Amino acid sequence: MKTAIRAYIGYPAAVVLIFMFCLFQGQAFASNVDARAAVVLDGQTGRILFAKNPNAKLQPASTTKLVTSMVVLDRMNPDTVVTISREAAMTPSVAPRLRAGDKLTIKDLLSLALIRSVNAAAVALAESVSGSETKFVGLMNEKVHAIGADNTRFINASGLPGDGQHITAFDLALIMKESLRYPLMREIINTRMQQVHTEDGRRLSLRNTNHMLWNDEDVLGGKTGFTRSAGHCLAFAVQKGNTLMVASLLGETNRSKVWDNSATLLALAEDVVSGKSQPEISYTVDAETPFMVAAKRKAYVKRDGRRGGYRHLVSNRVDGKDRGRLTKKDRGKAGSDRGKISRKDRGKVSKDKRLNSVRDRVRGEAAAKKQVKNRARNKNKNKMAGAGGKRSSVRAS
Repeated sequence: MKTAIRAYIGYPAAVVLIFMFCLFQGQAFASNVDARAAVVLDGQTGRILFAKNPNAKLQPASTTKLVTSMVVLDRMNPDTVVTISREAAMTPSVAPRLRAGDKLTIKDLLSLALIRSVNAAAVALAESVSGSETKFVGLMNEKVHAIGADNTRFINASGLPGDGQHITAFDLALIMKESLRYPLMREIINTRMQQVHTEDGRRLSLRNTNHMLWNDEDVLGGKTGFTRSAGHCLAFAVQKGNTLMVASLLGETNRSKVWDNSATLLALAEDVVSGKSQPEISYTVDAETPFMVAAKRKAYVKRDGRRGGYRHLVSNRVDGKDRGRLTKKDRGKAGSDRGKISRKDRGKVSKDKRLNSVRDRVRGEAAAKKQVKNRARNKNKNKMAGAGGKRSSVRAS
């Protein structure tokens, strides 16, 4: 009877232990890649070599421009000249800035969008095809569904954040793989540096945002992306011998880790291709939890007049924690005293100080003028008094 009880108890316990061991192993393996989601595919067969949260719906950021470029090349001649509209020029974007009225070819706009990730170029490309970015988005969504990226939806041509826009790491890998079928795109995403010119001769210098091009000769190219809500994103392709590997990662909070994660993904994929390990697919519970990457900023304390300089610099990290994740109250305590009052109140204080400074200067000038005038008046009185005394003495004599 005791033996039977021990066997009954031991069996489920063993099952639980095995399950926990497998779960721990999966989580430990996934922890090698810090990004929210990542996928590596065999470019020839489509086989998954590694996946972490492959179907988690996350923001695409500027990886969107891969689809924008494909849709444009499906319909436009690369030598067509496009005039930048006011709407495109007004789109929030990184440098170099495009101006309303600038004229560039489709090919040059593709370089601006894919090499330097200029949002205005993506909008101009969309308008060149459909007349408006809104109409163009419909073509983008048709394109991704045609290549099997069914868990992806776009709301603009640039990747700027917004409600209803999402992509998965698996879909992004499919999109990256499809983009390699376009020779011009393949050429552009493999370009480290380039210069393009507007029709009136203005030169725009471009440096690729994909650092992998400088570190790995096997890299065929890729596309980076970043917004505060999406984090850092990357899609890329590598030719290792006879094996084409296509990879993607989404939701990395640290840009430097993007390149570390990329190297890790390739190493894991190579082990699978060589037969050293089996493909791994792992999931984490917080994959789709919204997050926001803290903006880079510097906070300074007030200028110390006695020492003639800034007293000290308050960094973005306090006690090892990101200041962007602290409350306003905590940031005020941990950093500058300026954090304890609102921006509006600080503005009032600064304004009052300026007014007081001007008022004091005017009063000082008025007082100085009055003092000079009083001295002159007293001097005249003294002269008159002296002259009167002499006249009286003469009469007396």
